[in-house]
Amino acid sequence: MAVSSTNNQAADNAALRTSPERYVSLGDLIDPTKPDNRDLLVRTYGDQGITGFLELTGAKKNAGTSDEVQWWEEGRLHAKANVSVTSSSATFSTATGYSAPRLNDVLLGTNGKRYVVTATATIIDMSTGSTVTSLTATDCAIIGNIYAQGTDQPSKFYQSDVKRYVNPFIITKEVFKVNGSQATNIGWINVNGDYRWYLKNEMDTRKRFLNQREMMLLFGQTKQTTLAGATDFANGTADFNVPGTESSSDGTSFGVTGSEGYFQAIERRGIVADVSGGAQGTFASMSDFDDIILELDKEGAPAEYAMYVNRATSLDIDDLLAQGIATQVTAGLAGQFGAFNNSADMAVQLGFKSFTRGGYTFHKHDWKLLNDPTLGALSGYYKGAMVPLSQVADAKTGTKAPALEMNYKAAGNYSREMEHWVTGGGVLGYKTDGEDVARFNYRSECNLVTRAANQHVALK
Repeated sequence: MAVSSTNNQAADNAALRTSPERYVSLGDLIDPTKPDNRDLLVRTYGDQGITGFLELTGAKKNAGTSDEVQWWEEGRLHAKANVSVTSSSATFSTATGYSAPRLNDVLLGTNGKRYVVTATATIIDMSTGSTVTSLTATDCAIIGNIYAQGTDQPSKFYQSDVKRYVNPFIITKEVFKVNGSQATNIGWINVNGDYRWYLKNEMDTRKRFLNQREMMLLFGQTKQTTLAGATDFANGTADFNVPGTESSSDGTSFGVTGSEGYFQAIERRGIVADVSGGAQGTFASMSDFDDIILELDKEGAPAEYAMYVNRATSLDIDDLLAQGIATQVTAGLAGQFGAFNNSADMAVQLGFKSFTRGGYTFHKHDWKLLNDPTLGALSGYYKGAMVPLSQVADAKTGTKAPALEMNYKAAGNYSREMEHWVTGGGVLGYKTDGEDVARFNYRSECNLVTRAANQHVALK
């Protein structure tokens, strides 16, 4: 019988030894010196929160009780017509915004001519008394009517122009997770008196969620075109926003409810100013500002506005002010500060610079949203907005409300304005499942109502 013994223990090779005695001192193996750590977190980009626009512009928060909000706006009190004449036969446009004039109505044309409708397809030039035989399509104001003695009352009347608008709610969500191990680790950075790094992530997630919710209310969009057989959102039917009505052909079959944002509302029903010619790419001269004021006059705008603009636009306006545009001091009349309890000091404290022009008072404020290169400044498309600081009366109920209204879903004590809850498998004390994480959940269901969008201005 052969018997052998095997020794698998390796010989002690001093040349390969890595134990501390191979070194002159233990400090050559490890550095026992505590780092000179500065535990304050540097805000490299400043405060990156961009919320506040809706609050400062008076956006009232109301509880919603349906999947969409509807509101009513009155149209123009007076009607206008568009008339063209060929071979003495008058034709009146039936396009949106125009009315067919009645018999004996008097029209004032853009050329200064006055016409009277004497038959269904005949108009007479009141300066000559002759039938108009030829006229290129012309917009005319219906300034009144004229009747002979002993004649009957008009056989028709003009309907009140009241429009119904609807805007659905939009649901925004976010989540942040931390596992149990990381929730108990201590880091180098002081986060509001605590050194657990996950707290910084959770706070950033919450701020990012609030920023994104506000951006969705500002930049939200419904589809621009209509479905077959349906009217557009702006005309009162939110076809795209009814789940299940989308078709695969229009690219919106994902079944997510869209919601009209602030800028889309202005682009559909408001004033859009192209201010791309200035030294910084915005206002070039005083005439640019005056053009906007002339449009505001046409829309019956209130006398006080908040201007939220990017830095380039703000600098251009400062240049205009330096050239002598009237401020509350130089205008000869005190500027209006209705939004600030008639206090110029309060406006300054809130970061507004106020001036007057053409009977309007403008409160200019820098808009961080449009300066951030990861947000609005990345696109560069929008330069700012001008928001009327006034109460708008509902055409149907007479109730007055701010020009902007933020709504959130709610019922009783349950509100979906800002929902926040935590779940987890015992981590941080939250025991709802078996997963070794704490899950921070955020959800909001809100929308924005832009009343009298014709009085708002988008700067592009």
